[in-house]
Amino acid sequence: MAPIVFAILAGLFWGIGELAAKSALKSGEVGPMTAIAVRATVALPIIWAAWLAATRGWLEPIGVSAAREPTEWMQASSATWWKLVLGAGVSAGALGIAFFYLGLASGDVSRVKPVAFALAPTFAAVGAFVLLGEEFSAKKLLGLLLIVGGIVVLTTRD
Repeated sequence: MAPIVFAILAGLFWGIGELAAKSALKSGEVGPMTAIAVRATVALPIIWAAWLAATRGWLEPIGVSAAREPTEWMQASSATWWKLVLGAGVSAGALGIAFFYLGLASGDVSRVKPVAFALAPTFAAVGAFVLLGEEFSAKKLLGLLLIVGGIVVLTTRD
């Protein structure tokens, strides 16, 4: 599958998931931290099963190459581990999702979700330019400005 198809599917499933989470939070029967704990608990074995399938080549028919999943990942450098632990685990996996669910618990999903998920690529694109040396074109700048403009429109009260 093309990367864009994976991105579309990610957006679809995140949208469905956040609608379900908002509905559960709105019930008042669970709070945002409970929702995150359940989400992580349910997702973890599924993610490890997907990793196992990817490393065995079982996902190659849908475009996930086993070569992209090194089997010696436990021997990765300490710099790689710190990036995974602090960046992916603490920042995105814990803090990002915690603040998102706190916003979702008290705000409209139609405002909170687009803001969180539009600012993430904006920060990532600027950070990738500054820290990773990725290209930053006029087209990319225009796209980011349109994203920020869309956030302003979405967050301005009617």
